[in-house]
Amino acid sequence: MNEYQVKSKVIHSIGYDDSQLSLQVKFLSGYVYAYEQVPESVYYALIASESIGAFFNKHIKGKYNERKIK
Repeated sequence: MNEYQVKSKVIHSIGYDDSQLSLQVKFLSGYVYAYEQVPESVYYALIASESIGAFFNKHIKGKYNERKIK
C-alpha cells in the first residue's frame, strides 16, 4: 500500500490497497484507521476532492467498517 501525504486540517496521509479495497487514513493526531470495502472510485474521488476532510466526513466516516490500527 502506498501512502500519500495530503493537504488537510485533520488528515496527514491516505493509502489504498485495491486488492483488498482497504483505505488507510492517518490523522494529524497520529491515529491510523483502516476502512474496509471502500470502492476504488471512492478513493479516487477522495484524493481529487477540494476538501479531503469534508469528503471523508460525508462519504467515508460511518459508512464503512473501520478498524483502529494505531
